[in-house]
This record gives sequence, C-alpha cells and structure tokens, in this order.
Amino acid sequence: MAGFDNQLVLVFLVAIPGLFYLYHKVLVKKKKAAIQFSNLSYLKSTIGNKRYSKRDSLLFYISIGVIILMIIGFADPHIPLEQTKEGVNVVLVIDVSGSMQATDYPPNRLESAKNSAEILINSLQPKDNVGIVTFESGATTAAYLSPYKDMVIEKLRDILPREGKTAIGDGLSLGIDMATSVPNKKKVVILLSDGVTNAGVISPNEAVTFAKSNNIQVYTVGLGTKDKVILGYDYFGNPQYADLDEDTLKAIAQQTGGKYFKSVDTSTLDNVYKNISQDIKREKEESSIKEWFFGGALALFFAQLYIRYGKGRIIQ
Repeated sequence: MAGFDNQLVLVFLVAIPGLFYLYHKVLVKKKKAAIQFSNLSYLKSTIGNKRYSKRDSLLFYISIGVIILMIIGFADPHIPLEQTKEGVNVVLVIDVSGSMQATDYPPNRLESAKNSAEILINSLQPKDNVGIVTFESGATTAAYLSPYKDMVIEKLRDILPREGKTAIGDGLSLGIDMATSVPNKKKVVILLSDGVTNAGVISPNEAVTFAKSNNIQVYTVGLGTKDKVILGYDYFGNPQYADLDEDTLKAIAQQTGGKYFKSVDTSTLDNVYKNISQDIKREKEESSIKEWFFGGALALFFAQLYIRYGKGRIIQ
C-alpha cells in the first residue's frame, strides 16, 4: 500500500489553489488596467495576442507542476515493490542420521537429498542467502548463510552420513537461528527428515515456537517410500525399520505458514525442491520513489527554460 514518510510536507499542497487564485486575479487586474489606457499600442502589448497569452499560461502551469512534484518528492512517497533488493535467507536443515543411509533412494537417501538440494540452491536469486544445517543426535552447521551459492554447494557435497539418532527439534532450532543471522530479509527454513524424533534437547514444539516468534516459514519434506525399509537388526534379530513421522512434519509446516511435501523416490524429491523454490513468495517492501518526482520536476524545469529562452522564445 502506498504511503509517505513525511506526510506533513503535503500540507504545502493547500497553497496551490491560492496560487491559481492569485494568478487569475493578476490577469484580471492587468486587463482592467490596460483597458483604462487610451494608448492602443500599449493595450495590444499588454493584452497580447492569443499565442502570447497561451504561452504565459503554459509557463505558469509548468511552474505549478514543478512545485507540486517537489512537494510530493519531499514527502518521500513509497509504494510496494517486489523484494529483489534484499533477497531471502534460505536455510536447508538436513537429516544425516543413520536411517539416511538406506538405499531405497540410489545410491542412498542422503546422497539423493543432497543432489536434490543442489537443484534448489541453483534456482535461488543472486541476492538470496543460503546456509545448511545437519542434524542427527545433535545439530551442527555445515555451511554458514552466504550469497555465494557455489561455496555452499561445495559444503553440501562434503556432508557425510552419521550413525546417530534423530534430533529434529535441535536441527530446526539451529536452522532458525541461522536464518535470523542476516537481518532485513524474509526467512525460510526447509527441513528434510526420514525419521522420528528420538534425541536432542529441544522438542519440535519448542522449535516451532522459536520459528513463529521470528516470523519464519518452515517447509518440511518427509523422505520415505511406500514400502517399509529395513535398516538393520537388533540384538535379538528383529528388523529395524525406517519410520517417518509425517504428523510432526505436517504440524511444523502448518503452524509456521509453510507446506509439507512427501517424497517417495528420487524423482519426486527433485520435484519437491523445485516446487519449494517456486513457492517461496518474496515479500513486498515499501520502496521510496521520491527520485521519480524530483526527476519529473527537473524535467519540467528544463522544459520551462526551453520555452523561455530556447528556439522560438517569446519572452525577451
């Protein structure tokens, strides 16, 4: 919505009708004074022909236009424009727990997730920042928030799987903290996990509260397949499956204004990251357009100079 930073300056616009009134009054007085003279030549020079009269009026209107544009310019008008100047902080929070070594995504879940994440990073705009957080039993920073996408991709490729459990709350909290490290930007966190929270010191609910207090959207990606995937066997020979906690991921996304995506294979995972990239809505910010009005005033000023002193001038 358009607005002005210095609205009080607009008060000077009330003087414009007064200037028109004075101009009209001067013209009437000038004509009456001319009619009182018996000298016909003076009468003609005072009243002038239609061309001269129109030129005088044009110069007056241009002067009024300059004044109006300058007043509006000093009022510092703002209009909402697409936020491309400041960009967006995007933080990828990636699960690297033991279950991410499952091979249902070739060559394994983690490598597939890294390849898909690279697609998203490459699709970001030049002034966007991107960073990476990984988590298993705890959370750590893999790549600090940066506008240099190539450097972040190098860090992404160096991420290795761990044997730990799954601390979704810790990973999300560290991702939120990273997203807020560069101010004055829209903040988005993308959380990918294939498991259930079973470790960490911060719960997913606490992390959600942290995200909401910082106005951060969280997109969540659930990684899994239609069939159960065996990760190994316990001491008693019982199979251990990779379980996906979709309810928690859905709740995180819903409560923070993001979206939940379910991936069942490499192809859908690629599409998920593409959709997230397209879905990131860049906030509109109030951008000053006072330069437009100052520029218009300057253009009118030069136009007036040309009419007065340029080719075909009539005022000596």
